[in-house]
Amino acid sequence: MTTLEILKSKKHCLTLKAVLEPVGGTKRFQPAGFPEIGHVIYKSPVEGGETTEDVCIIDSAASMANHLETVCLAGGESVELHEDLTGLPYVACVTKEREVDRVVCTTFTEGHRLASDYFLKGTFGEKTFREFLREKMQLKKLTKDKKYFFYPDSWPAIYETIFRHDPNSLVHGLLFAREEIKISRVLTAHHEGHGARRVPSSGVKFDRLGKTLSGQPIFSVDEETAERIVATFTIDLGLIRSYGRGEAGLPEKSKLLLLELALWKVLQLTGRPFRFRSGCHLKLKDEILWDLDDEKIESPAIDLKGRIAECADQFADSPTKVFYSASELYRVESPKEKKLKGGGKTEAGESEPD
Repeated sequence: MTTLEILKSKKHCLTLKAVLEPVGGTKRFQPAGFPEIGHVIYKSPVEGGETTEDVCIIDSAASMANHLETVCLAGGESVELHEDLTGLPYVACVTKEREVDRVVCTTFTEGHRLASDYFLKGTFGEKTFREFLREKMQLKKLTKDKKYFFYPDSWPAIYETIFRHDPNSLVHGLLFAREEIKISRVLTAHHEGHGARRVPSSGVKFDRLGKTLSGQPIFSVDEETAERIVATFTIDLGLIRSYGRGEAGLPEKSKLLLLELALWKVLQLTGRPFRFRSGCHLKLKDEILWDLDDEKIESPAIDLKGRIAECADQFADSPTKVFYSASELYRVESPKEKKLKGGGKTEAGESEPD
């Protein structure tokens, strides 16, 4: 079955399951920790529902989105894209330092993607990038910078605008809080350890010269073991189809690009050993299972470079450069500003931290 056949089927979801194992034959791994909770282990019903097993959350959906964007980069801390993604549009926040343009971050490295203030507050031509997007998305201003309205038939323009500048944001979802535009994830990933057991240990910090305030603390360290480590990737085919109907919104070739970009990300993440964090270096143990609404299928061929080339006429010049003044970007906040910022909910804080 080809990716086109998958997209044109009446199926709702394509699910990929990958069983992983620690590199080097070790049994322990370090899951993600959550504030005031630590590592999460919960009781989950086993098939049949008569018994339960302990399941450890190794990575949340937001954390997995970060990992899936990391594989899109050329390597390390680079802001350049992987060679397979050449020509794919994205947005870069750029500032000037000693008359030289310096990239601060891109929509692949910044947590809120296109909805981040690093891009929205930056200058794009004669206006801010946020103002530019609002015009292209056909938003109606009710109260400046506070309240906006858009008609339901403006959704095609919203999808086209985002796709033109950053298709990746349509894959992982985003939230424009002030505009009340929320787009769900096409690709949602979960990473869990089944049959999990906690492995408590400890560490100590030595301060031989006594120059720090911490002294010589002993601290606890938690790792986990698991009978099976499973990463599950779900692609919402119905959501991709909804991005265009007839002549409105995204055409079929754009939807195919989104589907194959999502699949490419999954195969990149699982195709070689990947370090999810310092104590969690995992590799693929068995073949990936492909499930199309409970129907087992073979892995389809993916030609992402070809898809990108086909959609070139829908793309903005890449990257779209949004300029942020260095004097504002590196300005030191006053104590009053810090207090106000800490006491209220910021726009960025209203969206998911991924």
